[in-house]
Amino acid sequence: MSGGTLMQMQDSRRQPGTGSVAVDDARAAGAVGFERGALSLGGRSAPLRVDAQRNLEHVLRAAREVFGELGYGAPMEDVARRARVGVGTVYRRFPSKDVLVRRIAEEETARLTEQARAALGQEEEPWSALSRFLRTSVASGAGRLLPPQVLRVGVDESVLPDVADDADEAARVPYQRGGDGQADARVVAPRGVPAEERDDAGASELLEVVGRLVDRAREAGELRKDVTVADVLLVIATAAPALPDAVQQAAASARLLDILLEGLRSR
Repeated sequence: MSGGTLMQMQDSRRQPGTGSVAVDDARAAGAVGFERGALSLGGRSAPLRVDAQRNLEHVLRAAREVFGELGYGAPMEDVARRARVGVGTVYRRFPSKDVLVRRIAEEETARLTEQARAALGQEEEPWSALSRFLRTSVASGAGRLLPPQVLRVGVDESVLPDVADDADEAARVPYQRGGDGQADARVVAPRGVPAEERDDAGASELLEVVGRLVDRAREAGELRKDVTVADVLLVIATAAPALPDAVQQAAASARLLDILLEGLRSR
């Protein structure tokens, strides 16, 4: 190879907008779309390098696992550790934790929505469609990654004991229904939530499709009249306990779901 040819190759690698230098520069600048598997360069999309794409997949898989086990409050360091990458690698893909959380919530909400649609399209019996959706969703573990706004808890403050003024009413865990004098807090459909928040991560679409499953089962007399969409989603979110043994977790989830389904059926 001649010296002139070698110099031309070296110069071409230094030219802005080409090669790995441009990728690194755009990544450092937080280029839009980088974390979704493509990098925008001058209005064109360039694929991620093989190693960068592999790291992205590791980060997303680790985020699903960590957030599924510990909730969305888990730190980014835990995600990086599970993915076996540096925390800087995570932040290069996702400039803030909110961006990563939104990505995971969007994907899992879309997955639940597709499962609900499949149940609607493949099961003629209303109760079979609803129970299929619940079983499929619980088995997949997607309920642990639902965005919080679809799991709002409505409470009747007149029957609740005094609590600190700064308590988060919307996120309060429901009390057990009891006799006279005991609290009665039942999960209801989301209310008092700004429209833009409900629309986040496809939540409104999920609520609409699951609402059709609920309406069909209720109209057929199979579902209790007081059961709401939020009740159904709460079942999905809570019927998949995180246990260290996979076999025990599957058995516990199936047993718990059987009990919850019986509680949802009309008498």
